[in-house]
Amino acid sequence: MLMEFTDVEPDADCVCGGCASRRRARLHAARIEDGGHRSARGARRAAVLVAAVGSVLGGAGGATAAPAPQPNSGTPIPDTPQGGVSGLHGESTTAPRLRAAQPATTRAEIMQRAQRWVDQQVPYSMSRYWSDGYRQDCSGFVSMAWNLGSSQTTWTLPNFADRISKDDLQPGDALIYNNPANPESGSHVVLFGGWTDSSRTRYVALEQTRPATTKRSTPYAYWSNSGSYLPYRYRGLSQPMPVPDAFPGTDKFGPGKVNPYVTRLGEMLVQRGGGRFYREGPSPDWGEADRRATEAFQLAQGWRGAEADGIPGKDTWDYLVNHRGKDIPPAAAGTSPPAPSTTTPPAPPAPPAPAGFPGADRFRPGQVNDFVRLLGEQLVRKGYGRYYTEGPSPDWGEADRRNVEAFQRAQGWSGAEADGYPGPDTWKLLFG
Repeated sequence: MLMEFTDVEPDADCVCGGCASRRRARLHAARIEDGGHRSARGARRAAVLVAAVGSVLGGAGGATAAPAPQPNSGTPIPDTPQGGVSGLHGESTTAPRLRAAQPATTRAEIMQRAQRWVDQQVPYSMSRYWSDGYRQDCSGFVSMAWNLGSSQTTWTLPNFADRISKDDLQPGDALIYNNPANPESGSHVVLFGGWTDSSRTRYVALEQTRPATTKRSTPYAYWSNSGSYLPYRYRGLSQPMPVPDAFPGTDKFGPGKVNPYVTRLGEMLVQRGGGRFYREGPSPDWGEADRRATEAFQLAQGWRGAEADGIPGKDTWDYLVNHRGKDIPPAAAGTSPPAPSTTTPPAPPAPPAPAGFPGADRFRPGQVNDFVRLLGEQLVRKGYGRYYTEGPSPDWGEADRRNVEAFQRAQGWSGAEADGYPGPDTWKLLFG
C-alpha cells in the first residue's frame, strides 16, 4: 500500500522558538539550484514515497537498493562561482573600482563581521543577497567583511587593497586567486584569520563556499592552486600597522620582497633626491627603481663596493630615518633616465639560445631568475613588450604575464593555453 504523510506547517503568527526558527530557515534558505536543500516536509515526503515504492518493488522480486553516497575524501576544491559587481541587495552601483579613499574600518571589525556570517551559516549563492545586503558568494563575503558597501569580485577586490607578502599577513587580510581561464567560476578569495603553527604552513581561513560560510584550518595558501594565491591588505584600515624607525633587517629588501618597509624606503629616498629613479610609486613591491635610488644615496655618502650595492643596510636606513648625510645629487647633463613611454622599449642584444624549457616553476609570482629576464627580452624582441614600463628584469611580474598572454593569444590560443604563463610550446615558439 502506498502512503504519503504530510507535515502541518505552523501558523505564521506562532511565536514559539521552534516555529520562529523554521521561519528563519525558510527565509534564508538557498534555492535548490544554488546548492540549497529541499524543505523538511518535501524531504520527508520524498523519503516516504521512495520507501513505499521500494517495498512494493522488493516484494515483487528484485530491485537492489542504490548505494549510499560516500563522503568526499579528496582535497577540498572550491566550487564558488561568483556574480558581478553590484550594490547592496543587487542594486546597480557606482562604487569606486580604482584606487581611492575607502571606508575606514579596523581589523577587529573585519573579523567580527566575518564571524557573524560563520555563526549564521549563510548559505552559498552567487545570485542571492543576505539580510545585510551582500551577495552570498566568496567575493561578496570579503566585500562584506571589508565593509565596502557593494559586492565586488575577485578581479575588483585588489582595487581596494595593497599587495603584501606572506610574512606580513595579519587577521583581516585576504588571499585572492584569479583564474584567467575561467574568471567567474575558477577564481576564489578567502579571509586570513591568523597562523595556526609557528612554521606558517597552515592558517585559519574564513570563506564563503558550499554549502555555507566556514572557518577552518587550511594549508597555505590553499588546498588547490596554492602557488597562485596572492595576499592583499584592505586599504581603508583606520589602524594601519606603523612602520617603526628601527632598521627591520636586510631580509626585508631585495627581489621578490613586498612589505611596508619597501614603501617607506622609497618615500625617504624620494625626499633625499631619488625621485628621478621612480616612474611610479614608491610601492610595497621591491623593484629596480628602489635598488638604483638606494645605490645613488649610498654613493652620495662616498661609500663604495659592498657598501653601495643598492640594498639598504643599518647605516643606510639610519641616515635616511634621521636625515643624515648628503642628498642624492641631480643627474648629470645627458644622463637622466628616459621619460616614461607608452611605446615598446628597444630590443636588447640577442641572448644565447637557452638549452630548453626550464620549467613552469621558474615563472610564478615571487620568482627571481635569469630565465625571467631572458623571456622578457625575447618578448620585446618579438614585439610583445608593450606592458613593460621598465625592464625586463629577473623579477617575474604582472607585466611579464601580460606580455606572455599577448604572445599566446597571437598564436590563436585561448583559455588555459593563453594564461600568461609560459609552457614548453610557448618557450619553443619564442626561442625556436
